[in-house]
Order: sequence, then C-alpha cells, then structure tokens
Amino acid sequence: MMSYTRRLLSLSTAILVASTAVAVAEPSAELIEAAKKEGMLTTIALPHSWCGYGDVIASFKAKYPEIQVNELNPDAGSADEVEAIKANKDNKGPQAPDVIDVGLAFGPQTKAEGLLQPYKVSTWDEIPDAIKDPEGYWYGDYYGVLSFIVNKDLVQNTPTDWADLLKPEYAGQVALAGDPRASNQAILGVLAAGLSKGAKPGEESGKAGLEYFAELNKAGNFVPVIAKAGTIAQGATPIAIAWDYNALAWRDELKDNPPVEVVVPKTGVLAGVYVQGISAYAPHPNAAKLWMEHLYSDEGQNLWLKGYCHPARFNAMAKAGKIPQELIDALPPAASYEAAVFPTVEEQNANKAAVTGGWDSVVGANVQ
Repeated sequence: MMSYTRRLLSLSTAILVASTAVAVAEPSAELIEAAKKEGMLTTIALPHSWCGYGDVIASFKAKYPEIQVNELNPDAGSADEVEAIKANKDNKGPQAPDVIDVGLAFGPQTKAEGLLQPYKVSTWDEIPDAIKDPEGYWYGDYYGVLSFIVNKDLVQNTPTDWADLLKPEYAGQVALAGDPRASNQAILGVLAAGLSKGAKPGEESGKAGLEYFAELNKAGNFVPVIAKAGTIAQGATPIAIAWDYNALAWRDELKDNPPVEVVVPKTGVLAGVYVQGISAYAPHPNAAKLWMEHLYSDEGQNLWLKGYCHPARFNAMAKAGKIPQELIDALPPAASYEAAVFPTVEEQNANKAAVTGGWDSVVGANVQ
C-alpha cells in the first residue's frame, strides 16, 4: 500500500503546478497512430448522466473518429469493473475492459492484485499526490465534497458551517442523504462532522462525528429521513448533507420550485474521490492511454466540471484561468474547495467501523 499525504490536505498546496509546456502537452503522434491502429476502446460502468460522461465520450469520438468506443454495462459498480478484468484476463474480445473508473479504495486493491498497468498522463504533476499512485498505476480523476443543500422557502438563514446546524432555528430540518449504518455518503457525512470538531480522519473522526450527531439529535434538529430532491422540496428535509454533485443536480431537477442554495461548509470539507486505471490485460492499451490523455486534458477536465464533478486538476486549472466562467458560476466558490480533506483508504475504513458500529448506541436515530 502506498503512503499518502495525511490530514488536512489542501488541493492548492498539494498540486505541483507543471510548466506551461507540460500542462498543455498533447499526446504524441506515435501514441495517436498506435491507438488508431487498434481501432477500439472498451469502457465499463460509465453512465452518460454521471459527471457528464456522455459529453466526455462524445468528445473523444469526435476527436478520434477512427476509434470505436465499446461501452460495457454502464450501470455496473466498482467491484463489477474489477471482476470484469479478472474474468477476461485471457480474452482479447469485446467483453474485456481496457479502462476502469472506480472508488478510491479500489485503486490500491486492484494494483495489489496485479490487474493494472502504469501510465502517467502529460498533466500528471497537476494531480494531487494524495490521490494518485506514485508509480502511475491509478490516479484520481474527479471528486465531490460534502455540502449542504438548503430549501430557501423554508430556511431563512443559510447555514455556512457544521456548528450552525446546531442552532435552535434549524429544529427538525437537518438530514443526511443516506442511512449512516449503510450508506457511504452518510458515513462520510459523519466523518466530515468529526473533522469540523478538530478530529483526525479515521476512528477519531468517526467517534467525534457520532458525538456531533448525538448533539444534533438531542437538540431536535436532526431528521431521521434519507434526504433526496423530493424530501427537500416537500419540506421533510429542508437542509440535507450530500455530495455537491448530487446537490447541484437536485438543484437543476427542482428548477427553482422551491429555490435551493448549495453551500460547502467552512470547516470539515470532505472530498470523495474516484480513480482511473488501465487494465493490465487491456486489448487496446494505446487507445486506453489516449483515453486517459483525453480525460486529463483541459477539455476532458472541463467536461467533468460541466457535470458538477470537480476534476483532479481543478485548482491548478482555476489558477491558470483555464476554466470557463459559466462553469465556475454554476458551482460554489472555488476557494471553498481549497481545504478539502482526502481521507486515505485506511482512514475511511476505520471511520466506517466506528460509525456503523456506534450509530445506534451513540446517536440512536433510526434513519430510513
């Protein structure tokens, strides 16, 4: 297991800004030619509605019409992607994925199982160290941070931090977007609350987060309902804690009926990362590398941002003025993301054990 940058990683300081020449580097003519010769790229588990992947795939096809994109099982999960590599080790046919896009925990696991091959994209230095394998076997592609989505018809003063949610004015209004005994989004919501109290990611954040939600519940502010767009609109959960890309998609879905505001808290800014990798058994390894170059290019990164997912190079691109203003205007302020914490796999596992094991006894709210 690789070593990680530890607590309170700031994206802005973690990024080693590449020279302009490297940052704008195009794939080599040799790679493009080799990929065209292979003529196909096989992806898996990429629903077009997720993070703007429909536009990402379309732009790759437009740029390289000689390469057919073979999309396997768009609704598969991370574990399914890993199994697809294993099941097709000796198969060079259309069921063998060239590339995978999986949750952070699956990157080190898949590398350890010998299922990935290393490749460093041209813009490698602008990917934060804590979300990439130093040898290039896997690398963070995009992330979301936990945010508050607020029904402005029912909530006069928008809360801006975790401590605000404890105020009497938010009685019966605050909910998680999942059951913290089972939902990763909710479990990490408890971790974020723990961070806001000064706890370290892991068992410590889990325990501190449980204490926070016990206090929230005792105050009568916590609502044991799984929040989603409908419950926010109906007023059952006027304030919900959810990934920003979910919250922003809900905002679009609700179309100002009711008006909502999405806020990244000032403290306890928690990022959830997905990572890319190329199969060690990829039938089309050059097309896979060219796909990675596309994903980590300015164009690819901005297309994910259009889908409300923060691309790995976000801070470096924002600093260099490479992000269209309309994409920035659709999101909370860029500065809100600079203190994002990326918990390691081990820290997430320790936090999860503390939260799932202690929710009922410490908080006692039956979320459903």
